[in-house]
Amino acid sequence: MNLPDQLSRLERLDQLIRLKATGTPAELARKLEVCQRTVYYLIRILKERDKPVFYDKERQSYCYD
Repeated sequence: MNLPDQLSRLERLDQLIRLKATGTPAELARKLEVCQRTVYYLIRILKERDKPVFYDKERQSYCYD
């Protein structure tokens, strides 16, 4: 994944998290057109940048704390 693609996916991921509309990791992977492993990688990048991301099992979505 090149840098422009990664930035674009991170922006889309941020938007979906703010809307609480990511769905499960598998659904999120389909929305971002990546594999689940990449989803976990992108989430890790957000966490490393001090974004308080967590998975809400009740909503079945990633959220910000």
